[in-house]
Amino acid sequence: MVEIKKRIAIIAIFILMIQCYSFGQGSTYSGSFTNSSPIIWNGISNQTISKLAISNPSGQCISLTNCSNITIQNCKLGPSKNEGVYLYNCTNITVTNCSMDSVSTGVEAVKSTGIKVNYNDVKNVLGPIPRGQMAQFAEVYGGGNSISYNIGENIPGQSSPEDEISLFMSNGLPGDPIRIVGNWIRGGGPSNSGGGIMTGDEGGSNILVQNNILVDPGQYGITIASGNNISIKNNKIYSKQQTFSNIGLSAYKQYAIDCSSDTIMNNEVNFTYKDGQLNNLLNNGGCGEVFGWNTNIYNPNLNSTILPSKIIGRAAQVDTIAIPPKPISAQTFKIYPNPDYAHGLIVTAPTPNTENVIIYDVKGQIMVNQSINKSITNIDTSTLAMGVYIVKVINNNNVVDVRKIIVGKK
Repeated sequence: MVEIKKRIAIIAIFILMIQCYSFGQGSTYSGSFTNSSPIIWNGISNQTISKLAISNPSGQCISLTNCSNITIQNCKLGPSKNEGVYLYNCTNITVTNCSMDSVSTGVEAVKSTGIKVNYNDVKNVLGPIPRGQMAQFAEVYGGGNSISYNIGENIPGQSSPEDEISLFMSNGLPGDPIRIVGNWIRGGGPSNSGGGIMTGDEGGSNILVQNNILVDPGQYGITIASGNNISIKNNKIYSKQQTFSNIGLSAYKQYAIDCSSDTIMNNEVNFTYKDGQLNNLLNNGGCGEVFGWNTNIYNPNLNSTILPSKIIGRAAQVDTIAIPPKPISAQTFKIYPNPDYAHGLIVTAPTPNTENVIIYDVKGQIMVNQSINKSITNIDTSTLAMGVYIVKVINNNNVVDVRKIIVGKK
């Protein structure tokens, strides 16, 4: 019974590990695109925009006004003078699995509701201010609103970001807040006013900012500028010293607007001010009692490696490896046990001497490359660290099977 409980506990841990290494951030689309002229719709409903490549040197790539129930997916947007996607007075719009590069702002939603901007790659937003966001909600309201699991990266000298995520006068619902969850953000500046995630810009309410990772995001990391019932939880913020770097995490009432009933808790910060001194946390008292304030910590171990070196296009690259179309012949292979507790994998093959097994770690590095020279082949995994791996079976130079495995230790 003890051994069974132990194994159940280990499996539970590895389920969490899969979630951590699932590359959930960013676009996973790696297919082809059809070139298209810019899309400008007014009053259109129940449509999907998919697999298009759109640029626009004089305006927006996609502009929707008074539209509803539209999905924009698997698109490549930019370069463009203005936004990649602009939404005005729209309802139930989803932007997902898109890549945007060299746009003034990735997605801007104004006076809209039910807006979901999830799982996108946005690189090098160009501004200028007031543009310069990966995503901005302006007077977005109601339920079902989200900016989550996106990747935003701005390369110095190639971009001019302001606030990478901006919530301007936007209000969720008490039981259905605007969700800013699981985003990866790297690169900000040289703006002396812009930064990572801005909430409560001229007011706002019912907003959740959680589990985001920010590296060198600009003048600030995450802030509450005003508003109420805003929660900032479990985020990681790192910045090196830069000429414009200021404050990591703050509740700083900037407007003559109510700022109360907010929560900032369990965040980790290592943020260096432009003079070289740490400047992690600021609560100027203008928002009243900020719940959980004393749970936020300086973590000296935070550094730029809290994000992988490659983030833009990373999810699509891993997805391409991990989930190819599976031919019928793949069903004739067996790979077990899974989870593997360091005993080694067993691979059964119908045609030995024509197959190879390749095991990759989550960074895409080859850890094992072994020929299958028997109908039943043992593969030693004792040198592999505990974690999640990708196993590819190659037959006559073709990938015939790809699976995820878990390697554990006794």
